[in-house]
Amino acid sequence: IGNSPSITRVKKIIEKLTTTESRVLISGPTGTGKELVARKIHKNSPRVKEPFIIINAALLKENTYEKELFGEELDDGTISFGALERANKGTLLIDEVSEIPFQTQANVLRVLIDQKFKRVNGKKDINVNIRIISSSSKNLSEEVVSGRFREDLFHRLNVVPIELSPLISRTEDIPELINYFKKKISEI
Repeated sequence: IGNSPSITRVKKIIEKLTTTESRVLISGPTGTGKELVARKIHKNSPRVKEPFIIINAALLKENTYEKELFGEELDDGTISFGALERANKGTLLIDEVSEIPFQTQANVLRVLIDQKFKRVNGKKDINVNIRIISSSSKNLSEEVVSGRFREDLFHRLNVVPIELSPLISRTEDIPELINYFKKKISEI
């Protein structure tokens, strides 16, 4: 929402993405609307009728990343579907992608390359067709330099970068935002 140069640029990028399947990396400070941009990309894509799944890497416990992403097969035959499988044919937003442990990053990279994976304790490959959108409030280039994020994964995720500016740098959008939220609140 807004007509500042930075928002206009983001709108143009989103419009161009409607005809592509490119991976997108959305970066910017907390509260700048990264998830909103990801939802808009999905809504404007040919995948609109398919699932839009969000996994927030910052909220996962250290030992649950693999299960949450890839799912799990238990000894009794029970299957727990992970985010990748639930997002099949649709879009997966990996929010705060910088928080994925380094070892798990290698497994995510393998999925991006092969479009398949094995569930935890699984024996057969699961093929998927997913558009991956990732977001981060951290500067992933700095995370790569510091050795906390895989460079090869960064390049695979950062096909189309979108940088969101904080509201303080686009104050001309405030009146339009006020009107938008007044209208939204009055609908309730």
